[in-house]
Amino acid sequence: MTINKQSMLLYAVTDRSWLNGAKLADQVEQCVKAGVTFVQLREKNLDFDSFVQQAKEVKAITDRYHVPFVINDNPRVAKAVEADGVHVGQGDLSIQEIRNILGADKIIGVSAKTVDQAVKAQREGASYLGVGAAFSTSTKLDASTISLDRYQEITRSVTIPVVAIGGIGPDNVQRLQGTGIDGIAVVSAIFAQPDIAAATRHLVQLARQVVRK
Repeated sequence: MTINKQSMLLYAVTDRSWLNGAKLADQVEQCVKAGVTFVQLREKNLDFDSFVQQAKEVKAITDRYHVPFVINDNPRVAKAVEADGVHVGQGDLSIQEIRNILGADKIIGVSAKTVDQAVKAQREGASYLGVGAAFSTSTKLDASTISLDRYQEITRSVTIPVVAIGGIGPDNVQRLQGTGIDGIAVVSAIFAQPDIAAATRHLVQLARQVVRK
């Protein structure tokens, strides 16, 4: 699947911490219907079979609404469910290794914190970049923040889409205006909210104000 910058506007990263008896696929459907444009399934503690089952349930939703769907860190799961691709960090498999597993047509997102990492990822064939942490975040305690100037440096250095991630919510997202990003990635700002659909609609409006035109 090819992606464009419009599909990166509001990127949802799943977290089952706030299910409270609900099904993750149902929460994903709520946010996709309300305007989420991209979904990443992030699971750190599931065994392979459970991860695959969860991925199939979420993919059924994203397929229905024609929203790109990637798996965090695990190309084997992505291949098993025929996801649109994967998102990987700096310490994970190389882009070439992932291409060897998934094929040439899949989306590969790469986390980056520096211009050098961003340029290298684009040169090696990354589809988009996830850059952060923008702000302090409770979902990734070891993530150090980067400056708004760094965002500008990165977005000026690459042509592939750049998504800001890390601690982003309605109270701080507008601070990212002028950085050149193409979208925002959020976790708790959607999945921890009592009304997922309303939270998503609000974030869509805010994201449209801060992305590069």
